[in-house]
Amino acid sequence: MDEVTGLFDRAKAIIPGGVSSPVRAFGSVGGAPVFIARAHGPHVVDVHGHEYVDLVASWGPALLGHAHPEVVEAVQAAAARGLSFGAPTSAEVELAEAVRARVPMAQQVRFVSTGTEATMTAVRLARGATGRDLIVKFAGCYHGHSDALLAAAGSGVATQGLPGSAGVTRAATADTVVVEFNDVEALSRVFEEQGDRIAAVITEGAPANMGVVPPAAGFNAAIREITSRHGALMIVDEVLTGFRVHPSGWLGLEGGYEPDLVTYGKVIGGGMPLAALAGGAELMQLLAPVGPVYQAGTLSGNPLATAAGLATLRLADDSVYRVVDARSAELRRAVGDALTAASVPHVVQTAGNLFSVFFREEAVSNYEDAKAQDTGAFARFFHAMLDQRVALPPSAFEAWFLTAAHDDAAMDRIVRALPSAARAASGA
Repeated sequence: MDEVTGLFDRAKAIIPGGVSSPVRAFGSVGGAPVFIARAHGPHVVDVHGHEYVDLVASWGPALLGHAHPEVVEAVQAAAARGLSFGAPTSAEVELAEAVRARVPMAQQVRFVSTGTEATMTAVRLARGATGRDLIVKFAGCYHGHSDALLAAAGSGVATQGLPGSAGVTRAATADTVVVEFNDVEALSRVFEEQGDRIAAVITEGAPANMGVVPPAAGFNAAIREITSRHGALMIVDEVLTGFRVHPSGWLGLEGGYEPDLVTYGKVIGGGMPLAALAGGAELMQLLAPVGPVYQAGTLSGNPLATAAGLATLRLADDSVYRVVDARSAELRRAVGDALTAASVPHVVQTAGNLFSVFFREEAVSNYEDAKAQDTGAFARFFHAMLDQRVALPPSAFEAWFLTAAHDDAAMDRIVRALPSAARAASGA
């Protein structure tokens, strides 16, 4: 039995699907997933010793590259002092101050352990602040797996939320309204009909969970104007984009509006389980123990996670973003050139240094567009790259991530792999 398949079979016998998060199972590309043993810089190494240039970067957190020595040292020092205290630490305060220094609207910060917790708490806070029940989200935007946000779009312009997962009741999503992304008119109609019942609109600053689909010019500003006019809150989910696409995240890159709440994950924990929600002091003071909106977590603000996050943000200076931006632009050009040379229909879409490749001819502006691509072509492309020791995200609906550690040698390996992978995508 193949070594990889054998390990996957062992995993499936004891772990549902053999993985602890669904996309890792390679369900949309086929085959057995690669089991990683260690990582360094721009590389991951599997359990059999094969080294890959990595374009997953732990789905974003490895902004500096894997196992950056100073981040590892910070975590080791924190671990030596104790793994968890269930009590406040000075590192929490320092990390919250580092967030506020980068994002001035983040006057106060509450740490949690996962992006799902951050968005769930933001929604609860919005409802507590407004006394309203309805939440508006956009089709294709992923905000974690809390029940109320696992609602998918139905037919028509906007529909009352229908459960997007078994085990999620209709009652759990009855107060969620789903609207097509980038459709200001649809959002306006929802508010005209139900504006006095809407607590908040939640959106990814730049969606990257249906592939990268940047907001149309003025779209986020329109959300801000509409919500403000109707007394609703605007929640911007920056779990993916926060501190990755710009020192201040998507808000710093786009500018021109200020949400009420913003959520963070990934980079803020430097690869450790950490997330946060942040906003104006008056609003954040509604959280317990000061206010009536309850949230708690034994591991919230864990000292190892805050140490990793603080070290990462301290190291992520302007030069880091310049490198990641430049490498991203270089790779986007190379991917586009290779696919064009192989006559493969494609669109490369970007949000700062995040990008993804849609295997279709037309630009993608919403979830329906994203689904109308040739996922089979992506699967062929993915496996051809993997065979040449380049690890892409194992789904056509995910962003690609560069790091500051992607040096000339790593980039050269990726670029050399592209022509044959493009031919594989074409079916030739």
